[in-house]
Amino acid sequence: MTPEDFDRLQTLLATRAGFRLTRDRMHLAEHRLGPVARREGYHNVEAMLATLWNKPIASLGWAVIEALLNGETWFRRDRAVFDVFSRELMPALTAARPGGKVRLWSAGVSTGQEAYSLAIAALENSADVEIVATDLSRQAIEKAHSGLYTSFEIQRGLSARTMLRWFEQVEDHWRARPELRSTVRFERANLLDEPADDRPFDVIFCRNLLSDLEPAHRARVLDQLERRLVDDGCLFLGVDERPDGDSVAFRPVAGRKGLYVKAPSALRRAA
Repeated sequence: MTPEDFDRLQTLLATRAGFRLTRDRMHLAEHRLGPVARREGYHNVEAMLATLWNKPIASLGWAVIEALLNGETWFRRDRAVFDVFSRELMPALTAARPGGKVRLWSAGVSTGQEAYSLAIAALENSADVEIVATDLSRQAIEKAHSGLYTSFEIQRGLSARTMLRWFEQVEDHWRARPELRSTVRFERANLLDEPADDRPFDVIFCRNLLSDLEPAHRARVLDQLERRLVDDGCLFLGVDERPDGDSVAFRPVAGRKGLYVKAPSALRRAA
């Protein structure tokens, strides 16, 4: 891959998806694009990119973008966050919504482990929940929807008891049980686009995504998260992520890394 190709990849990823691709990931990008080139019938990455630059093809462009996204995830990633959600937040929300559903959104869900972790926590609290999980990658959403994981993936973050309770073995893989899969609705979505559904959520998880965004797009994404969250609703970011400088809508919860509460509208106007 030439430096010029990489520069154009950076522009493609930033303009279409809002993500940044730093120069130190050039070799990683070429490694990830190799399988895409072979799948699309090109003899190497350079030939594929030459075709893309000369005659932009939407499907090929998105295949390239999806290959470059950071899909790293595992069950109950950052365990302290899920302990707070399961032991403190979920019981409080259930008590505050007698007879009504608690709505959760897992944004940037990748291959689904976060959404299923939330579903397990909700079901173990006997909560009536609706979980929407979205990601830009079509391939990741398809895997998440299948609920099918390798032995390595299923053991990464889950205890043996939880694994056996909520997953069933299918040959050398593990599949989420129907009760678990029916709790989550997976959809492909680009956070730069206007949402088709404007129903608000009680809790939004959008973790380890802001840090990968181009700075110019962070405020836009945070604005969308604000509009989709009820007043006093909770936003979980990555434990090292902060909305400072990009939004005045969220206030940190003391002693709970990564947890923010949406400020009421009067406070946001005052800020």
